[in-house]
Amino acid sequence: MNDKYHEEQIVPVRTMEKTAPGVDKTKFERPKSPKKKNPLKIIGIFVIFIFTVLLVFSNQVSTSKQSPTSWFANLPIVRQLKHLAESADRALKGEAIDRINILLLGQGGRKHEGGYLTDTIMLASLEPSSQKVSLVSIPRDLTVPVEDMDYQKINSINAYAEMESNGSGGLAVCQAVSDILDMPIDYYVRVDFAGFIDIVDEMGGIDVDVERTLNDYRYPIMGMEKNEDYEARFEHLRIEAGLQHMDGGLALKYSRSRHALGSEGSDFARARRQQIIISAAKDKLLSRSTLLSPAKIINIINELDEHIATNLKAWEMIKIWDKFKNVNKEDIITRVLDNDPNGLLIDTITEEGAYVLVPRSGDFAEIQYFINNIFSDAPIEQKNVVINERSTIEVRNGTWINGLASQMALDLEKIGFTVIRIGNSSRQNFQKSIIYDLSYGEKSESMRILKKYTNANISFSLPDWLVDEISQELKIEKNPIQPDFILILGHDADATGSGAENPENLINTNNN
Repeated sequence: MNDKYHEEQIVPVRTMEKTAPGVDKTKFERPKSPKKKNPLKIIGIFVIFIFTVLLVFSNQVSTSKQSPTSWFANLPIVRQLKHLAESADRALKGEAIDRINILLLGQGGRKHEGGYLTDTIMLASLEPSSQKVSLVSIPRDLTVPVEDMDYQKINSINAYAEMESNGSGGLAVCQAVSDILDMPIDYYVRVDFAGFIDIVDEMGGIDVDVERTLNDYRYPIMGMEKNEDYEARFEHLRIEAGLQHMDGGLALKYSRSRHALGSEGSDFARARRQQIIISAAKDKLLSRSTLLSPAKIINIINELDEHIATNLKAWEMIKIWDKFKNVNKEDIITRVLDNDPNGLLIDTITEEGAYVLVPRSGDFAEIQYFINNIFSDAPIEQKNVVINERSTIEVRNGTWINGLASQMALDLEKIGFTVIRIGNSSRQNFQKSIIYDLSYGEKSESMRILKKYTNANISFSLPDWLVDEISQELKIEKNPIQPDFILILGHDADATGSGAENPENLINTNNN
């Protein structure tokens, strides 16, 4: 990590053997080499870390005189760095296209088996023009193309790159995510989980609002992976719902558990828990008990120096903070790529028997559309109309345009509709889109908005062929829900999934 604050070149992942992630993980372990500590570098690390927390994970950054962080903002070194950022004639990468992308990576570290596998991957996107921030969790089992290696799980890319060239992992993952999303990912911040434990303990633990009880009978015990007594490799992890005070070890277990009973056993629930842990850690880090304790700050700095890596320069982070220091909670969007019924991923088993996630549409076009349009939204007054009427909709593709229904569904969710089903129509020769109103006029305001957005025809009765099609589907589906509207898309809906108007342009719902 010695060159982590210098310009780095992306090292393509080439010539590496096709070893499945997790095999011979000792290759990922590197001996520690003694190094001298540079005081200015250590201060820079802490500055970058503080502002990363303030920027990405803060619900609202306070700049009032009463804020416990005000003393920090007035430190000479911070004022100098801020002046450097303000006077810099260079723009941030992504600023010209109104989209600054930062990849956040979490890895186990040297103390963990497979320590260079990135179990946490989040894309933080910042839109300067709107002062909005989005945080999208990317599951570890998503398979992506890697040069000369076919498809690999995305969490193994960092490890493969580190095997070839020390310090190249962060940028290699950035390149892979950039390729699948077809957008530049210029920055990354990578943190070891081992350091996270120590940092949380240094802060005196964190208070976590546990949404649902977590009950995991198969949580792996570190260091017991090869115990001959197989059952001795695991412990029973149970965390009750409600506000819980956690030390670093428990916080890490809560965020990494993969085999909990019920809905908490999915990788997608784990991604949500990681966002909750990060928020709780942010709150404690910015509390008076932490920021006004020099001893805690010094110990945290020492941990950061050992366990954080980034290609963000100090002036870049300060400049980002200066642009987004007043971000509000309602302007922070959090999403998880998942395999829910309407999700963009599906799970499958490879020929080698490995569990993986792949794009539902067969390529990354739907995911690209989702990420690229994550900041677009309908005006809140129009969205509230649909939400208040609790309007539900089913979207069917009546054309051969791949992914049209999914893209339309993403737009309709932004307008406020609850999309309960997405699929293809058995008849795919529709030239004009059509809305079947199964609420029979009871949700007229939602109908006006839907009509305005799609410019579709309206019908209050289903044709016989569609009745027969739905009847067959209901025999298979468990606990079916009847939607208020069924939208069948025709060729008049363009290939990007948008209809007559962009959601942001829905300003008058009273005109059809």
